[in-house]
Amino acid sequence: MDQQEEFILKNAFNFWDKLSSEEKALLLENVDRIHYEKGSNVHSADNDCIGVIVIKSGELRTYILSDEGKEITLYRLNAGEVCILSASCLIKNIDFDVYIDAEVDTDILLINSYIFSRLQSQNVYVENFALHTAVDKFSDVMWAMQQILFLSFDRRLAAFLIDESVKTNSDDIKLTHEQIAKYMGSAREVVTRMLHHFESDGLVSIYRGGVILKDKKALRNLI
Repeated sequence: MDQQEEFILKNAFNFWDKLSSEEKALLLENVDRIHYEKGSNVHSADNDCIGVIVIKSGELRTYILSDEGKEITLYRLNAGEVCILSASCLIKNIDFDVYIDAEVDTDILLINSYIFSRLQSQNVYVENFALHTAVDKFSDVMWAMQQILFLSFDRRLAAFLIDESVKTNSDDIKLTHEQIAKYMGSAREVVTRMLHHFESDGLVSIYRGGVILKDKKALRNLI
């Protein structure tokens, strides 16, 4: 393992300094490097315990599927972040199917589930990390569900655009209507109709493949 990858793991795992020399060596010896092309499925109901993922570069999207095949995005993960739901066998009482796709070309470091489980069983700091990470992500899941169930679509879309602007540090949101719909668990036609409504009100400017925020204050007032 090169120094960059070890640095990524040290920063991703806050328990690193609490590991013994033997535990560090065990973890480092059981890391696979995997590259996923944009659009590839990383995790599904058919392989529900592939291991703990640390994103080296790129972006992953975690979502659930309805019986009708509708996707509901739960959250997205970027470089340096950890995905624990890809190793759901490490966490008791998870009884829903989670899917993970690569949103762009993505490189990950994958820690073997058995090895991580072994570390978790013998080191309380690893166990606490796994539990806290899972709780944090379930908070994201609950937030996503609350948005869908209790907010009108104009408020949800305004919140999404503001969040994307903060995340990218730009008022130019380089996402298609189809991508926005996928992230929000809606239909492209609904997104297009509301964006045109926002545009007519002077809140945004639409171009092919993106949206420019023109009046962020007004968008925030909608939320």
